[in-house]
Amino acid sequence: MAHVHEVTIWARGVSQDKEGRDVAGIIALAAEKENKFTCAWDDYADLPDRVGVPVRKYTKISDEEIEMRYDYECEHPEVVIIVDESIVKGLNILRGMEKGGTLIVNTKRSPDDILKFIPNKDLIDKIVCVDANGIAAGATTVDFSGTEGGVDASTLGAGISAPLAGAAAKATNLIKVENATEVVVNKEAMNRGYEEAIIQSVN
Repeated sequence: MAHVHEVTIWARGVSQDKEGRDVAGIIALAAEKENKFTCAWDDYADLPDRVGVPVRKYTKISDEEIEMRYDYECEHPEVVIIVDESIVKGLNILRGMEKGGTLIVNTKRSPDDILKFIPNKDLIDKIVCVDANGIAAGATTVDFSGTEGGVDASTLGAGISAPLAGAAAKATNLIKVENATEVVVNKEAMNRGYEEAIIQSVN
């Protein structure tokens, strides 16, 4: 049976719901361009979300059909993406991760600054910091469509999700940046996220 790669995305409810969902969707669609099997969804326990409350989105990628397409959550993420840097404080953002994972954070801070807030940092092999807010220049998308099974009618990757996905392409082998660029609206932000992401080994 083929390995299923799991990605967990943490965002803030309502204000970043669309951004978190877009990161999950971009990664899934980019992987599909390499003929991978994918799925992307919200954490049902986080719905209905509330303004500012941490919410999770997920993506799975595999070389073969994914049997359990929509579990309640990704139980063993190898990649964790943080849309809002404040989420790293006081939450077990790496829950379920086995040793050797990757943490990607939207932040102006250095990797060492972020690592100070993560007590179980021994689980990650590398940390990636990218200033997605600065790169997207205020283009954060707030959209109330697409939740609870609704159709997301707005564009994909117009805001901070694009540079975050670009950082994911640089730091992991899950997607290629050229495939991710094809599915986003803000292609410049995607490529800047790829180029400007700072990767630091942890263990």
